[in-house]
Amino acid sequence: MTRTIVGVLRGGTSNEYDLSLKTGAAIMAALPEDKYETRDILIDKRGVWHSRGMPSEPARALAQTDVILNAVHGGIGEDGAIARILARVGIPYAGSTPHASALAFNKSRAREAFLQNGIRIPQGVSFTPGDHLDTAQMARMAFNQFAPPYMVKPPNDGASHGIILAPSIIELPDAIGDVLDAYGAVLVEEFIRGHDVSVGVIEDFRNEELYALPPAHMIAPQGSRFIHSSSHRDERLMHKVPSDFTHDEKKALVDAARKAHHVLGLSHFSRADFILTPRGPYLLEVNVIPGLYPGASFPPMLESVGSSVREFAEHAIALAKGGARGL
Repeated sequence: MTRTIVGVLRGGTSNEYDLSLKTGAAIMAALPEDKYETRDILIDKRGVWHSRGMPSEPARALAQTDVILNAVHGGIGEDGAIARILARVGIPYAGSTPHASALAFNKSRAREAFLQNGIRIPQGVSFTPGDHLDTAQMARMAFNQFAPPYMVKPPNDGASHGIILAPSIIELPDAIGDVLDAYGAVLVEEFIRGHDVSVGVIEDFRNEELYALPPAHMIAPQGSRFIHSSSHRDERLMHKVPSDFTHDEKKALVDAARKAHHVLGLSHFSRADFILTPRGPYLLEVNVIPGLYPGASFPPMLESVGSSVREFAEHAIALAKGGARGL
């Protein structure tokens, strides 16, 4: 039996490097050796590609693979850069197109798409140094639009990296300045009190065009007001699936996750993160590369419906091989 050669991309230049290594390892461990030959393709923190332990040009590293599974979280893995390379080389890959990935990864642009399509999101305002405002003026503009506390975050990062909670307008200018200095742009959102929830969606799964996994109630460590990046890294998040939410709450969550997937033009799979309140869910962001590392929400969502990382990875391979992709 001829085995399918699966290139697994992992690593990358973002703050999620270690999580990406774990997701890639989970994929390689899950794929049965009698059906698949996996190739570990590492992208180091400087952006250099490695194949068989040696530095390599991307096209050379990708050569002689039948399909690619991208496990690079954040940065080049989710902003469309890697997808663009894969599309140009002509290797079938699972996941969204470069354009859709870039839209989802840019929280400010994605917010505009959500607003235009009636998806509830927290109030927010974005700033860059090009706005020619000082941080006190930026803070005042946010304060004039919505009340504290404030979530101050980079528009282009994931796994809660770089997020600062500003309890009042007094702390807001310094928080804005810190994020601007570190990331070159900043998004200030109202702090929404409620339950952290994750919902995964998978295309053409279980005889559904867009299958929604049961919402996972993400429970942060004791005393945390929001999910910190360290909670992902240290595997301190708990995921309750099935959740205790009502039928109507679950339906609102999965409907919003499906709609966000369509609005952003995503392909194959995605994972949406929400805050669930008595008024309904507020969408925070959509990720195009679901985490499969220990402590991530996607594996327990799969397990709750009798699925597994193996079934998901094999389904992703089938989706990748199913048709031509655009830029």
